[in-house]
Amino acid sequence: MGISERMGDVLGQAVESKLLKEVLDHPVKVQHLAIIMDGNRRFAWKSNIATGIGHRIGKEKLEKVLDWTLEIGIPWLTVYALSTENLNRPENELKVLFNLYNEGLREIADDPRIHDNQVRVQIIGRRELLPKLVNDAIDYAEKKTADYDKFVFTVCLAYGSREEMIDAIRSLASEHASGELKLEDIDQKAVSQRLYTGDMPDPDLVIRTSGEERISNFLLWQMAYSELYFSDVFWPSFQKKDLFKAIRTFQERRRRFGE
Repeated sequence: MGISERMGDVLGQAVESKLLKEVLDHPVKVQHLAIIMDGNRRFAWKSNIATGIGHRIGKEKLEKVLDWTLEIGIPWLTVYALSTENLNRPENELKVLFNLYNEGLREIADDPRIHDNQVRVQIIGRRELLPKLVNDAIDYAEKKTADYDKFVFTVCLAYGSREEMIDAIRSLASEHASGELKLEDIDQKAVSQRLYTGDMPDPDLVIRTSGEERISNFLLWQMAYSELYFSDVFWPSFQKKDLFKAIRTFQERRRRFGE
C-alpha cells in the first residue's frame, strides 16, 4: 500500500470517527432504520464480475451494516432483500439468491454477535412463494432468536407493500363480516396492527442506495412520515461513513408529521 493510500485510510477513519461522535452525541436518535438495498447487479456489471458475486458481496455488506447499527444502538433494522416483483428474475439468478438467503440466515442465527446483543431475527413477506430451502432457514433463524427483544432485525423476502395492504384489508373485511370488528373501529391503528409489521414502530429513516429515488413498493403505509435519504452508491459499495451521513442528515431535519 502506497503513502497516498495509507493517508486516505487514515483520513477516512478520522471522518468516520467524527461522524460517529456526532451521531452518538446528538439528542435525536433513529429508533427504526429501513434500507432498500439496491444496486448489486449494477455493481457487478460495472465491476465486470458475475451477478452472483455482486449478490454475495451485497450479502457481506449487510452483515457489516448490521454491525454498524448495533454499534450505534439502533433498536430496529429492516431491510428490503427480495420483492415480489424480483421473483420474476431469471431462474439461475433466483437460485443464487435463495442459496445466499439460506446461507446468510443460518450464519446469522449461529453468530455469537447476534446472541451477545440479543438480536431477534424475523422475516416478513409472502413466505409461500419461497422455496423450502429458504423457509427452513427462516424457521431456524427465527426460532434461535425468538426470545430476544433488545434489537430486532427484519428481512423482507418475497415482500410487496401493496400485497401486504391487501392482506390487511382482507383481514379487516373478514373480521367485520363475522361481527368481530365494528365498522367504526376500523381506523389507522386497526390497519397498522394487521400489517406484517403490526408489532413494529414505523421507520424513522429510510435509506435507498444506487441513486434511484423511488420506494418501489416498500412499507408504503408505514413510510407515511419517514424521512427519506437517497445514496448514490451501489449497495456493495455502501460505507460506514455513508450510513453516518444519512443519520446525520436525518438528525438535522425537523420532522413535521403532517403539521
